[in-house]
Amino acid sequence: MSGPTAESDSYDVIVLGAGPAGENAAQYAIAGSDRTAVLVEHELVGGECSYWACMPSKALLRPTQVLATARNMPGVADKISAHGVEVPAVLARRDSFTHNRDDSSQVDWAKGAGIDVVRGHGRLDGERTVTVTVAGSDGERRLQARHAVVLATGTVPSIPDLPGLRDALPWTSRDATNLLEIPRRVLVVGGGVVACETATWLRQLGVEELTLAVRGDRLLPRVEPFAAERVATRMAHKGLDVRYGTEIRSVQRPEVKDTGVGRIHGGPATVELSDGSTLEVDEIVVAAGRHPTVDGLGLDSVGLTDGKVTVADDLTVDGVNGQWLYAVGDIAGRAALTHMGKYQARVCGDVIAARAENRPTDGSRFRASADHGQVPQVIFTVPEIAAVGRTAEQARADGFDVEVLEADIDVAGASLARDDYAGHAALVVDRATDTLLGATFVGQEVAELVHAATVALVGKVPLDALWHAVPSYPTISEIWLRLLESRRS
Repeated sequence: MSGPTAESDSYDVIVLGAGPAGENAAQYAIAGSDRTAVLVEHELVGGECSYWACMPSKALLRPTQVLATARNMPGVADKISAHGVEVPAVLARRDSFTHNRDDSSQVDWAKGAGIDVVRGHGRLDGERTVTVTVAGSDGERRLQARHAVVLATGTVPSIPDLPGLRDALPWTSRDATNLLEIPRRVLVVGGGVVACETATWLRQLGVEELTLAVRGDRLLPRVEPFAAERVATRMAHKGLDVRYGTEIRSVQRPEVKDTGVGRIHGGPATVELSDGSTLEVDEIVVAAGRHPTVDGLGLDSVGLTDGKVTVADDLTVDGVNGQWLYAVGDIAGRAALTHMGKYQARVCGDVIAARAENRPTDGSRFRASADHGQVPQVIFTVPEIAAVGRTAEQARADGFDVEVLEADIDVAGASLARDDYAGHAALVVDRATDTLLGATFVGQEVAELVHAATVALVGKVPLDALWHAVPSYPTISEIWLRLLESRRS
């Protein structure tokens, strides 16, 4: 069913932001009904993940993972003479996944789902009202929502206000994922997921001198220490210079030029660091966190004068009466991960649909519970980290009496995967219920291990029951048996 014509000012559901979370919220809110929905987007339909984050970054990382596996596989390694990947081919494959930043296929999907697309900047303008500054014109369009307005505007990179840094036009994650030129010398600012993944592919694509300035005392502070330590060790082995407790003091870049996304932004930059050293680099990548996109969103028009958005478990925005304003994805401030934003959007869409049809919303399907200690994540560094739920430290801080089961990933499936396989795993167990609170895996290609842990955690499966979940042989999943056996011994 198609939505209203372009001249219509009224929709059942208006979604500000057409990333994955916004798309899912609109789709679920109108599915199987004659309700209408519109996505308001000033950039590309498909959002950050499709064009500047998840898809391009993983496309950049995967070829070197394949090459590393081949180099550690007798019978294959002798056939490989290349010292690195073919960069133009890697970039071309990345561009195929982002459709060269052409969102026409995403727009076609929306139309096929009965969802309209309005191009422009949208802002709240009172209850159930959105005003759009239409792209390509000075005109505005006023939209009314019969049932709901959903905020799905995501986040933007934070660039610290340090002397000379912003004037130097440093790269953000968008430049790093859409790079067209490979700088020879790079400083990465940050030690979190984006910083570590970015450093991984930059090195693999040919950056010769790569320094990480990490404000804290370790990489990846939200994962288990043993996993972060393995990533740090690998970086050191690959010649990366990781400096802890280090921040930028000042940046000087006399020749600055806005050359476009993914191109080197002018001449060399001289960077003074807090450890007393000075670096000369060809590019700076700032991966120092992100902040919600709330500027110009009109929050004050609905009584949110502090510029913050928080949500209840049904995804309605706190502090706004009437159950008409919702928020999903990064702007909701719960878990800044694409899959969690889409999860919230599915819950949100179901809530909107039920309320539109005067159905009850007291079932678990209408509450976003996975945000509370059940969040899975994969960090695509070398080695990979896959985790769900709480770390041991987080669980203890939350008041749980925990037991930690650990084992090296030294099973037949790992040995068969590649000759240099090395990994480690840990389960965080609640002694009171004998169920999982968290799980972490680190090693080559452990991403596919985490969903089993997620199911066990969300389902509150006792470890005695997991003993009867027999892993297939020979697979890396046999690590589950080793972890459970560690308790017996």
